Amino acid sequence: MIGLLLLWICTLIVNSLTHPAVIIPQDPTITIGTSLTASCSVDPDLNLKVEDLSWTLNGRRLPAELYKILNNTSLSVVLNNLNGSKQQSGDNLVCHGKDGRILAGSCLYVGLPPEKPTNITCWSKNMKDLTCKWLPGSEGETYLHTNYTLKYKLRWYGRDNTCLEYHTMGPYSCHIPKDLALFTPYEIWVEASNRLGSTTSDIITLDILDVVTTDPPSDVHVSRVGDLEDQLSVRWSSPPALKDFLFQDKYQIRYRVEDSTEWKVVDDVGNQTSCRLAGLQPGTVYFVQVRCNPFGIYGSKKAGIWSDWSNPTAASTPRSERITGVCEPKSGEQNSTLRRELKQFFGWVKKHAYGCSNLSIKLYDQWRVWLQKSHKTRNQPRKRTQKRRS
Repeated sequence: MIGLLLLWICTLIVNSLTHPAVIIPQDPTITIGTSLTASCSVDPDLNLKVEDLSWTLNGRRLPAELYKILNNTSLSVVLNNLNGSKQQSGDNLVCHGKDGRILAGSCLYVGLPPEKPTNITCWSKNMKDLTCKWLPGSEGETYLHTNYTLKYKLRWYGRDNTCLEYHTMGPYSCHIPKDLALFTPYEIWVEASNRLGSTTSDIITLDILDVVTTDPPSDVHVSRVGDLEDQLSVRWSSPPALKDFLFQDKYQIRYRVEDSTEWKVVDDVGNQTSCRLAGLQPGTVYFVQVRCNPFGIYGSKKAGIWSDWSNPTAASTPRSERITGVCEPKSGEQNSTLRRELKQFFGWVKKHAYGCSNLSIKLYDQWRVWLQKSHKTRNQPRKRTQKRRS
């Protein structure tokens, strides 16, 4: 008994030495717009004058008109219409002695209850896992740290499960790596909580088969199409992770010029694993990417989710061999009409051959080869004639 009494006395002595003052309330949580009265009570054995005490909030001295002497050892301060905390770790309210030394401190947590999380979206990588993202409530997240918990369960039976791998795809995301059932819908929701309360999102229902995505297409190759100066051929492999499953796939291609950041997207690729890009600039380097959308897995009616784009693959179109700076000779009306008709036909074929359409692509190739040869044949005599004239 005597030992416990001595221990208690020693604890009081240590506290009086290490904590010369106490702020009440200690580390309070307050709603934005409310007021707070805090008091600093000093140890009477330290012979500190209450008139010498002062207050600071986040390092800034509070005006003396906010103070009130409660007794010989206590000084209070009134904080009216508090704004949200400057930082989620709390605002620092500190009581100082005459020489400015810190006597005691308290953290003020000023904010709002969390808002309901919204816009929950989920996807499954090759039907092996599930990743979900959501949007937080803006106000509740701004001032106070908010904890988020993603929960899920089978729709008609089963217990609640809690996702454990957070921040895998950003600050508001969670990854469920395994043990997921197919052909059975899940209910998924997000719970949010902070120092001032808690709330729950709306529940979404999904089937894993309806939210499948896959890896970007592999083995993307881009090559020239013979000497055709405005075309490139693109080939790739279908996603190997889904080769054993019954599904459909469709692809998109995008490409850009080396010195540009603007991508052009080809939407009409379908389920082909090759494509002919036409209408390109001669002698130009292009970067090409491909992505895949697996849909209709085991008869799913959903649209599917696009994969990430493949790594860029570069290739260049052949340089134009046309000779510039040569004047065209005058021609008769018949030749003029023929050239005009051929120009119209060329424009029509080029329009329908753009992208990955196979419409008249052989005819288009024949036309381009003939056109390049005709330019070479036409220009060579003129070049020799110009040398003789000079």
